[in-house]
Amino acid sequence: MIEQDTVRLLRECDAGAKMGVDSLNDVIGRVKDGGFHKALEASREAHEAMSGEIRGELERYRDEGKDPAPMASAMSWLKTHAEMAMDSSDAVIADLMTDGCNMGVKSLSKYLNQYEAADEKSKDLAKRLIAEEEQLAQRIRAYL
Repeated sequence: MIEQDTVRLLRECDAGAKMGVDSLNDVIGRVKDGGFHKALEASREAHEAMSGEIRGELERYRDEGKDPAPMASAMSWLKTHAEMAMDSSDAVIADLMTDGCNMGVKSLSKYLNQYEAADEKSKDLAKRLIAEEEQLAQRIRAYL
């Protein structure tokens, strides 16, 4: 049970980290404020670093990981591009990113609770990814 929960939690973390990087890549080039841009860059680097750690753990279990759900990715992309087509201000981008962070925190917290038999290393990765999402949402509140 431990190994099964560990792999399942790592897969969800993998999908979440990839979704975070994709979302950051979608908006980062449109941000006007230097401080906001720097916060997004730092978060993207953190997501990429954690993604590497997650993939390393998945390789230990000979698992290929998980991509974000195609429907979730498509809906996120559509919402982002539709809203930014109407208004591409930093406030709109901060609002979109805050919503994404909140969704990430919610889903990763759910999986952390669901896969309670996972090993401590995978739980730690999930908690660090949750913390990164929470910190980004807090850092960008000034741009809402």
